[in-house]
Amino acid sequence: MARSIVAVIVSYIVMFVLVFLGFACAFLIAGSEVAFKPGLYEASLPWVGIGFGIQFIVGVIGGLICAAIARGGKAPLALAIVLLVLGLGLAIPSVMKRQANLALVRTPDTPLLVAVQRAYWPVWVPFTSPFIGAIGVLIGGRLKRKP
Repeated sequence: MARSIVAVIVSYIVMFVLVFLGFACAFLIAGSEVAFKPGLYEASLPWVGIGFGIQFIVGVIGGLICAAIARGGKAPLALAIVLLVLGLGLAIPSVMKRQANLALVRTPDTPLLVAVQRAYWPVWVPFTSPFIGAIGVLIGGRLKRKP
């Protein structure tokens, strides 16, 4: 039981770091013109697709790590449930941020940190993202073969 709890916690932390690094690298490669809709702080559809790809791949990695640490059992399922609960809980503040920043206009010379602070997703994305990550975790957990 303790091993499963540690597996979920460690996997979640690793996933958090990998998602951060994945988005940072993707933003450096793609740039703000791909990440945002023109003149807005709203994420573009290509950026949403990139985000879903990052979340899915990180989910698979997290599921593999979780299954490896737990050595079987239902730890990847527990991790997927944690992702769903926390992700859907964080969707509400994300929608509130969207409402607050909807009228803001982004200029091409907007500093990177300002753009990232004001960025928001289309309203449906925060409610979809947790499912993408959870599916990745479940797939990754099944990829780990029992010895």
